[in-house]
Amino acid sequence: MPNPDVEREFFDLYDDVCGKLQRVYGTDDDAIVMGGEGILGLEAAIASTVGPGDEVLCISNGLYGDGFAEFVENYGGDPTIVRADDTDPLDQEGVTSALEAGDYELATMVHCETPTGALNDVEPILERLHEHDVLTVVDAVSSLGGTAVPTEHVDIALGASQKAFSSPPGLTTVAVSDRAWDVVEERDPNSLYTNLLPWRDTSERFPYTHLAANVAALDESLSMLFEEGLESVYERHESVAAHCRERASELGLECYPDPERSAPTVTALHLPGEAERVQRELAEDHDVVLATGLGDLADDVLRVGHMGYDAEIDKVDRAMDALATVLDR
Repeated sequence: MPNPDVEREFFDLYDDVCGKLQRVYGTDDDAIVMGGEGILGLEAAIASTVGPGDEVLCISNGLYGDGFAEFVENYGGDPTIVRADDTDPLDQEGVTSALEAGDYELATMVHCETPTGALNDVEPILERLHEHDVLTVVDAVSSLGGTAVPTEHVDIALGASQKAFSSPPGLTTVAVSDRAWDVVEERDPNSLYTNLLPWRDTSERFPYTHLAANVAALDESLSMLFEEGLESVYERHESVAAHCRERASELGLECYPDPERSAPTVTALHLPGEAERVQRELAEDHDVVLATGLGDLADDVLRVGHMGYDAEIDKVDRAMDALATVLDR
């Protein structure tokens, strides 16, 4: 690998990756790649834009939506949470009421809440926020590369290498609008690792030694997406997701929250009080690794990740065949 601190080859590779990411994000906004797992992007977006006393609207129906509010508090901001239940869509009426009652500088939301497998319809909310001139941050970590992400009216769109890109974990991807850059420059955050600003111009040097092998892997992952064609990739994810849910229905399992709002990249199945046992038996007896829910849903939800490399019918069938055996037993 070229030395990421001094060799021009790496700078050229990084620029190519950023250009490919713009195509996946579907935007002309700057794309950057930071060294750190996807949560770095969530924190950096807040650390770079929120100051003491700033009013921030956090729109949530899950764990990661709530997490934005915690970051806002950590950096001195004042979050207002418009919270819907995990099983409900984002509260559009609540957002409208909050915008009429308050003066917000920033709003956050999550496109795909992986703990519940829900894909949120964020476009109507983004339009309302745009009408009120509110800066927007969207977590698309577990949807980017597996389904189209609506980036119109999004100022900071967040992704990561290890989800639908099927690259090694360790990189955060961010699309940043000119408007967002202006806010970050005005804030001038007192940080390095959680600061977007040093990444605005990396033509001569990076803020710190980049993860060269990870960037090369991400470049290959992106090339594979374009070789297949983005629309074909998205159709493959939709087809595999539908197949997974059909198999689940045959086993008498219900989606959490429901198939109509489930993401193309993950299926969450409702197994109240059984998820952790089933997860353990799948791993020990069938060498199939699935995830449970998080937080209060840890023992009630079992999640099948069919994204990127795993968005293939035969792999889903292997997982569901094993699940059928465990449930029968």
